[in-house]
Amino acid sequence: MPTCRTHIRSSNGLPHTQRVGLGVERMDYTKGILERFLAVERLLELQPEWIGTFSFVQIAAPSRSKIEQYQQLTQQVRASAERINQRFGREGYQPISLRIEHHDPQEIATYYRGVDFCIVSSLHDGMNLVAKEFVAARDDEQGVLILSQFTGAAAELPEALMINPYNIDQCAAALHVALTMSPSEQRARMRSMRDIVQEFNVYRWAGRMLMDAARMRQRARIARQTGARGVRTTMGGQA
Repeated sequence: MPTCRTHIRSSNGLPHTQRVGLGVERMDYTKGILERFLAVERLLELQPEWIGTFSFVQIAAPSRSKIEQYQQLTQQVRASAERINQRFGREGYQPISLRIEHHDPQEIATYYRGVDFCIVSSLHDGMNLVAKEFVAARDDEQGVLILSQFTGAAAELPEALMINPYNIDQCAAALHVALTMSPSEQRARMRSMRDIVQEFNVYRWAGRMLMDAARMRQRARIARQTGARGVRTTMGGQA
């Protein structure tokens, strides 16, 4: 949406024409933030035409900040962003905008609607709601989702650009594909993913969980009955 595009660019000090990618998660070592920054760096190495015209915004909510390992991770993420910005940045331009702070849902929704792509590069994850939130927010049917194959959402959203987050060259290539994807292909992919997200909503999920639980109880009853019959048969044979 134009108003969202304008807002996030102006709030990050970027030109209106700037291409923008987004990462959203809590500061956690499972989310692949460091690997993601390496992919941005690799993109700028391989495709220098994006230097000055592409920026990546990383929103990382502070998490477990009193634990030493998480403090170290935060320092590593900051250092990585600073190193890449020093390498490729110039006056008025930084390739990575790192925001380690909490954002309210409305702010996140504005980012979702205003960026060119969102990347979820988790090294290990559950379903991952960020992927689905991004898709649900794109009622303009534009934007590209880049999704780690190690998320549960990958099984439900095959039209996303799938990546192995440990493969930095593959991730960099996916960033380039996302930035150059035609509006018609974006629309086709996003429309399909939005249909899936709308169908597999929280009510469908809850219903499926209840059905799975019922099936497990049924299997347990059958197993107990089968076991009891087996005991009676054995005892009868002994008699």
